[in-house]
Amino acid sequence: MGNKISIGLLGLGVVGSGVIKLIENHQEKLVHQLGADVQVKSVLVRNLDKQRDVDLDRTFLTTNPDDVLNDPEIDLIIEVMGGIDEAREYILKAFSAKKHVVTANKDLVALHGPELQKAARKNKCDFYYEASVAGGIPILRGITEGLSSDRIRKVMGIVNGTTNYILTKMDQEGLSYEVALKQAQELGFAEADPTSDVEGLDAARKMAILARLSFSMDVDLEDVEVKGISDISLDDLKYASQLGYTMKLIGYADFRDRQLEVNVQPTMLAKNHPLASVSDEYNAVYVYGDAVGETMFYGPGAGSLPTATAITSDVVSVIKNMLLGVTGSQYVDPHFNKELKESDKCFGQFYVRLHVKDEVGVFSRISALFNELNISFKRILQNPIIKHEKAEIIVVTHQTSLENFQTALNHLNDLDAVMETKSYYKVEGDAEK
Repeated sequence: MGNKISIGLLGLGVVGSGVIKLIENHQEKLVHQLGADVQVKSVLVRNLDKQRDVDLDRTFLTTNPDDVLNDPEIDLIIEVMGGIDEAREYILKAFSAKKHVVTANKDLVALHGPELQKAARKNKCDFYYEASVAGGIPILRGITEGLSSDRIRKVMGIVNGTTNYILTKMDQEGLSYEVALKQAQELGFAEADPTSDVEGLDAARKMAILARLSFSMDVDLEDVEVKGISDISLDDLKYASQLGYTMKLIGYADFRDRQLEVNVQPTMLAKNHPLASVSDEYNAVYVYGDAVGETMFYGPGAGSLPTATAITSDVVSVIKNMLLGVTGSQYVDPHFNKELKESDKCFGQFYVRLHVKDEVGVFSRISALFNELNISFKRILQNPIIKHEKAEIIVVTHQTSLENFQTALNHLNDLDAVMETKSYYKVEGDAEK
């Protein structure tokens, strides 16, 4: 290794270009911290002739992965190419060649993180992935190092900037979902195909990683219940505001009595909740621990340089481990066996909006149904819709089990007076003045 650390880069898109800029521009600081030069020696690309955001000599580029993975002078691999199968193959090859790996690939880590961690430990290599969740926010390091002595009970957050931008514009400017989405695409916050973001899949991958690290158990992507934002209406945002709430796509993980609840869903947050003021493309993660109480991590969740900052921080950690001779030691086997909560053990408040016949006794029948399931109402709104001879009823429940609430929803459809259940959402926080 000597006084020079050589890095191989897999991918040279927006993030990869940011990594090179950061390493070049911060070379003096890196040398001061590490006592060694940090240089990118070789970069794997798909097209040698493509125009890029960084000025890099063509001799550094290659289309052959073996030029990077099998180069004996390269100490560390940074994977920013994206995708799953090919990236997994290259990372496993890197470990076999005794090379350490840093990645920003949330899809890969969510699906194959435990396997890659074990392969890294077997080969005495480091495997870091801070940039896979919330871009430049050091949330994974905060959990695994800053809160390592605490017992974390709950993690919830806004971990997708695209959906937060869309909901902010709908809520604050009254834009329709379609217009807000188009605006997000024009600004580069949303992909041409936004499905992964707006349907909650991107957030679910990040929550699988967060839950895995927070609670020391093997959490799989399929363990995360997911609901996206594409069905949210301006009517619900209007009523939310009237009741003292704002709507966010929230990733939620709770661990009690050795049982796990983890989901991603649109949630009405009380306006005094720490996450309620997080706007536009920003991310934030709220963590509750037995000892520390409430903490929150906030910042840009994506972007070239914020993500590159997280990657470079991981690179510094790996190099320090190399200098100390302790690489491959950060992975610890899960402490707990995974046990997911049944719906009767998941509790919360809920919002529901109904269209009903505008006639005497309707609300009393609805109230009786909820009372039979021990569900009481905390907030109630009722508005006549004169043109259609129907009424709109909005209720927010007190704390109840998910099982009882789902039973109530099913039975509402059996009531002749209920014309349609328009929407329902989980509620977090106390919005009462």
